[in-house]
Amino acid sequence: MKQRLGFPWLLVLALLQGPGPLHALTGPTLPGALEMAGPRRAAFEALLSQTPAPLRRSTEFLVAHMPATDLAEVDLGMVATNTALAHEAMATAPWASRIPEEIFLNDILPYACVNEARENWRPRLREVALPLVKDCTTPGEAARRLNERLFPLLKVGYNTKRRRPDQAPLETMASGMATCTGLSILLADACRAVGVPARVVGTPLWANMRGNHTWVEVWDGDWHFLGAAEPDPAGLDRGWFVHDASQAKEDEPRHAIYASSFRQTGLSFPLVWARSVQWVPAVNVTARYTPRTPGPSVAAHHTRLLVKVLDQPAGRRVRAHVFVLDDLDTARSWTGTSRDESADLNDILPVEVPSGRSFRILATQGWATAETRIGPVSGKETVVVLPMADRRLLAAPSQACYQPGTNKPAARFLPAP
Repeated sequence: MKQRLGFPWLLVLALLQGPGPLHALTGPTLPGALEMAGPRRAAFEALLSQTPAPLRRSTEFLVAHMPATDLAEVDLGMVATNTALAHEAMATAPWASRIPEEIFLNDILPYACVNEARENWRPRLREVALPLVKDCTTPGEAARRLNERLFPLLKVGYNTKRRRPDQAPLETMASGMATCTGLSILLADACRAVGVPARVVGTPLWANMRGNHTWVEVWDGDWHFLGAAEPDPAGLDRGWFVHDASQAKEDEPRHAIYASSFRQTGLSFPLVWARSVQWVPAVNVTARYTPRTPGPSVAAHHTRLLVKVLDQPAGRRVRAHVFVLDDLDTARSWTGTSRDESADLNDILPVEVPSGRSFRILATQGWATAETRIGPVSGKETVVVLPMADRRLLAAPSQACYQPGTNKPAARFLPAP
């Protein structure tokens, strides 16, 4: 029995110009996928036979590279709708002629980024996102605009109380909360909905062992990155995680940086929230983030202090004015603002200070204050946590973005005098 496709193809055919010449998909991947589909093979063959010619190569690409789980379960009506709207987005995007076909197929067309639930998100996100980018002329400009305006419009923010790390877009929109992976999936899919090539990028573990993170790359002549729901007024390729990413190690899988792919690559995206899942393809993109010339990113004989301020006894991160004073030279000082719960768990105020010296660290928030001394400092990086209530220097909780982050920190170092 044929599965109903459930999308009025003829209503969009007049709009479909496509991303370039469409040629028959070659190679054994499509026959192999149909063979793997088993009892659903007839339904996939019906999907392919009913697909209009301008969309045929795109549908073949999706079927050929589908993971086995999708071949067994994905809704084919959703696949048809997704394909038609992806082509419609390209027919209306001002930058369409500059998007290579292989980029369209792998980074605009797909209905999923990693292992999230397969939802029919594209109609809703296109409806929401298209008005936001109506005057944008490049993919990069559109991506920045979406990152600035989409999350406030949808009332979605960073929150460790989200149901799961790998939320699909509609689930995130319904709950109003997500951590870095869910936010990145939502931004990447919103970009795809308006014809901006986008993919999810992440590392399973920073080289400093402080946690993991996920963000987004968009294609505008080349790949550029941005933190989801973390817009930077200075543009793309900026973010609090630049330093951490610069320390990544291309040849060490747990410390490398990976970009997601729908096309099979022979490499798996490391899903730290679902370690048994090995079927999400990936590309190792570490080299784009690490220095091209040898040399440390933190100056020699300096230590990077990461200062976090907690509101005790709740243990929640708070925004506070932070002052770091050199014990031996009180004229030397550093200032900054700590991050609150709206920031990613790994986003911690960095202060670079000379190694081998001791420092007085103060934090103020209204009437509340906290103070401690630390040192002599050594090594490349030290996390300092200031509780606003009991004045003790505490150990930082886990920075793994996929954990709920509710553990209270334990005592560490010496109590402040």
